[in-house]
Amino acid sequence: MEDREIVSLFLKRDEDAVKQTENKYGERCLSLARRILNSEEDALEAVNDTYLKAWNSIPPAAPEKLFPFLAMLCRSISIDILKKRKSQKRGSGEYELSVEELDYCLPDRLIQSDMDLFVLRDSLNAFLKKLPEKKRIIFMRRYWWFYSIKEISDDLNMSEGSVKMTLLRLREKLKEHLEREGFTI
Repeated sequence: MEDREIVSLFLKRDEDAVKQTENKYGERCLSLARRILNSEEDALEAVNDTYLKAWNSIPPAAPEKLFPFLAMLCRSISIDILKKRKSQKRGSGEYELSVEELDYCLPDRLIQSDMDLFVLRDSLNAFLKKLPEKKRIIFMRRYWWFYSIKEISDDLNMSEGSVKMTLLRLREKLKEHLEREGFTI
């Protein structure tokens, strides 16, 4: 079933929308949640919460492309679950490792306003657009999708050392880019 047909089911409040969403994107959402949470039980909870959030969000939202919308919801929900779990001192997955890697090249102050957030987002997007496709894929898989180094190296037929070195250089370039844009790192 095409995305527009599934979104149409959501808009009509047809419960089959959730079933069709699960059939088409359930495994991809579950994979994302697993990478963040490193727990099958928590990942299943995050995906179920994703379907509920989509049900409550469509309408008024009517995304043209359903998976990016679901991935954004699933990622946010999974990170929230991880934060709760971290406060309870349970282990985590690739999310924390990825965040630690990026820590030294992102602004050292909290975002003070929505405007600051938009400026940072636009700066990150500009940085990513300038990257060659393969480097952009490596960056996004690690820091948006939270793939492990091994998963990236296997998927792109690279050594783990090459992936690590590429990510190190990309973080250094990102830091330089953000400093040129006026962010204090």
